[in-house]
Amino acid sequence: MLEKLGAGLRAALEKITKAGYVDKTTVEELARDIQRTLLASDVDVKLVFSLTETIKKRALDEKPKPGMSAREHVVRIVYEELVRLVGRKPEIALKPHRLLFVGLYGSGKTTSIGKVARFYQKKGLKVALIGCDVHRPAAMTQLEQIAGQLNVPVYAPKDVKDPYKVASTGAEQFGKKYDVLIFDASGRSALDPDLAAELKKLGEIIKADDVLLTIPADLGQAAGPQARAFKELVGITGIFLSKMDATARGGGAITACAVTNAPVKFIGAGEKLDALETFDPERFISRLIGFGDLQSLLEKAKEAELKPETAQAIMTGKFTMDEFYEQIKAMQKMGPLKGILESMPGMGMMKMPKEFDASAMEGKMKKWKHMIESMTKAEKADPDIIDSSRMKRIAKGSGTNENDIRELIKYYNQIKKMSKMISGGALKRGPLAGLAKRFKGFG
Repeated sequence: MLEKLGAGLRAALEKITKAGYVDKTTVEELARDIQRTLLASDVDVKLVFSLTETIKKRALDEKPKPGMSAREHVVRIVYEELVRLVGRKPEIALKPHRLLFVGLYGSGKTTSIGKVARFYQKKGLKVALIGCDVHRPAAMTQLEQIAGQLNVPVYAPKDVKDPYKVASTGAEQFGKKYDVLIFDASGRSALDPDLAAELKKLGEIIKADDVLLTIPADLGQAAGPQARAFKELVGITGIFLSKMDATARGGGAITACAVTNAPVKFIGAGEKLDALETFDPERFISRLIGFGDLQSLLEKAKEAELKPETAQAIMTGKFTMDEFYEQIKAMQKMGPLKGILESMPGMGMMKMPKEFDASAMEGKMKKWKHMIESMTKAEKADPDIIDSSRMKRIAKGSGTNENDIRELIKYYNQIKKMSKMISGGALKRGPLAGLAKRFKGFG
């Protein structure tokens, strides 16, 4: 997971924010902290030392921009150099096109296809899947299952062993009716000459606008050579990094791909088909160093059909238990709670209360819904009126106990407090407030 990478970078930057003044010693200490953090995340040694040398040189040689303090100046340089390190922002086609997925065994290719299909579905495009992996017996079945979950058409014949025939028939069958055709190519345990020849011929038949290579993020630096080999042999246009949520080596994988000039286009972080994000270096680094990603958060809220007035109430900390209930329902559609919290501007810079644990809260959400449903309108509008007798009634109606009700109210008040801090004062008066406002994620 990227938790350690983000925590390490935030800790390094926090030292700068607390420094009385910035001098050569302070900058060198910052560079060492960044080095340790990136090396621990499996980023290439040469890249790390090149990055930190650039940071030191710029921090000491360049003058701060007008209105920017020395501390803000250094953090801004770190941000810019980290963005440069992880690569450029890719182009994502939101128009009719053909997409060929390639990858080795165990990369999570078929699941990644489902996530990308869901992505285009949510953008209003009609999607169809075509299974060309005739060598792996379970491949066609797995693709059919994913198509069933998404309610999209699929052509994945189990009795045809010619991948080229499958590709041409599928393209002919769906080509005029659907906007995005996604082809699942055969995998292997390694990129051998036979696989390379098959993929090249498939590409010629399909005439793919995009060729995406699926690479598991847990490969770390080894992702680079794999990306380079596929790019040279079959001409990939981008990378889908899978299993990003299950590894500490994601930073190494991203930077390794960037070095090969094969841009990361999508990141898969979670098992659900909605657990996908388009890779944006600025947003990614903004979240990583604690400045959040408000734009992504609002996009997720819109997709989850969270009412604008409810979203506004939540962001300002002025919400009722009813709106808190809407928030819970929306969060269940928006993906893992941890990811939502990371996207909230300033949340990464805050010290979270010990009792506040995102994974624990996620497990309690279903119970909370039942408790809130058992409350009266007056109780939802003003939870402060809930006394002992009311707690007993709510607990009985929801199949819970009074301690559960107290815990819900405690979390409700805690989240209100943090929302007010984010929107109202504490963060805007902090040492990096002026700089945070300039970041893409902070808004």
